Amino acid sequence: MLRRKMLKHGAVAVFLGLSGFLGAALPAAGAAPRPNIILCMTDDQGWGDVSYNGLKQIRTPHLDSMAAAGLRFNRFYAQHPSCSPTRASVMTGRHPYRMGTFWPGMPLRLQEMTIAQAVKRAGYATAHFGKWHLSGGKPGAGRPIAATDPLGPGKFGFDEWFTVSNWFDLDWTFSHNGTLEKVTGDGSDAIVAEALKYIAKKVKNNEPFLTCIWYGSPHVPLKPLPADLKAAGGAAYYGEILGVDRSLGALRAGLRKLNIADNTLVWFCSDNGAWVDEKAAPDAYGWNGGLHGHKGELWEGGIRVPGLIEWPARIKKPVSTEVIACTSDIYPTIVDLLQIKIPDQVLPLDGISLVPLLDGKMKERPQPLGFWHHGEETLEEGPAAWLENRYKLFQQNSPRKVEQLYDLIADPHETTDVAAQHPEIVARMLAKLERWKKSVQRSNRGGDYPDGRLLPPPPGI
Repeated sequence: MLRRKMLKHGAVAVFLGLSGFLGAALPAAGAAPRPNIILCMTDDQGWGDVSYNGLKQIRTPHLDSMAAAGLRFNRFYAQHPSCSPTRASVMTGRHPYRMGTFWPGMPLRLQEMTIAQAVKRAGYATAHFGKWHLSGGKPGAGRPIAATDPLGPGKFGFDEWFTVSNWFDLDWTFSHNGTLEKVTGDGSDAIVAEALKYIAKKVKNNEPFLTCIWYGSPHVPLKPLPADLKAAGGAAYYGEILGVDRSLGALRAGLRKLNIADNTLVWFCSDNGAWVDEKAAPDAYGWNGGLHGHKGELWEGGIRVPGLIEWPARIKKPVSTEVIACTSDIYPTIVDLLQIKIPDQVLPLDGISLVPLLDGKMKERPQPLGFWHHGEETLEEGPAAWLENRYKLFQQNSPRKVEQLYDLIADPHETTDVAAQHPEIVARMLAKLERWKKSVQRSNRGGDYPDGRLLPPPPGI
């Protein structure tokens, strides 16, 4: 069955006639109400591809408004410089190589505990809208995910989904819990329109919710609406970002109309840096704000991305922070916020709870972050990095093993290797990096699961 939906150009067409409800379960006497949670993630948007970080080609007024009202991360990182691995880190709070999600299109293991499964234990409704990219399968354009997909969103704790397997653009066909639905218009508008209809139902039923809104933009092949292309001066990449920004404006307006904006946590980030093709026209595939490197690399341009949290009930004044945070922190932060007890939690987590940061009590990250990148299905040597508050150790393993050290406070663009000046720092950080890599290898072999073994993948995977 194929259902057809229409979107108005330039705005999300959705009826929001409900108001006066709070989308959270009733708290205990004297306790603060539990927040609704919305996780938004764009696809290949660079750190500099927001006007609050200096973008000049276009304006991103709604992202700028979020940055001006909430918590703005100046050093927010994707856990990997490509899409599926970063998505796995959001779902689990763990580095994606622990679960064998090494490369775009590789699946998430069913043995992992996901954020959707965790919040359901606290009575939350869960839904996913947009790009999934955790089922494995063929590369290329996003295809509707069947209800029978053994690794679809429904198998990882989502009650409802309106998704495709990978990126999407205009006039796309999505899977709504397995039913095909054709949408005419911008895909960014479409997923937000569907998310708002879902949210309105949860508000009416007084149910708290976690909703993932994962965009397919500004990923290639770059097909914005004609009006957005014109508004972006003919730059298709920035035309797609205009669509994303507009849809975020519709989301925020919808939350206000439902009277739940105050106690809804909206967390926005990108899944990796922009591609920045040096052979193309300047900024044809994005801008990483002058940071070194791009998507697919562990230099800052590949992993440092825009990051924001808007939550008026908790973040009452705008804050701009230099504290390092990462997509792997999303899971433990939400579990901590909701005080969920998970006795069967898969450990270790690579992320940390950022609740102290939300409360103004975290001045720097209490534990380092490890990064690793390669495109194989086994853990062979590849570039790795170890990030502390000031220093970043970059390990290159081909054609020979070399360690470089960068002072990201003094040199955020990674122009000067200071390893020779600080051999003791290199030795300390390298020892920690090597221990962490051994831990990741153990996890990948199944050491974190019951009986220390991997279950076979579902048939057909």
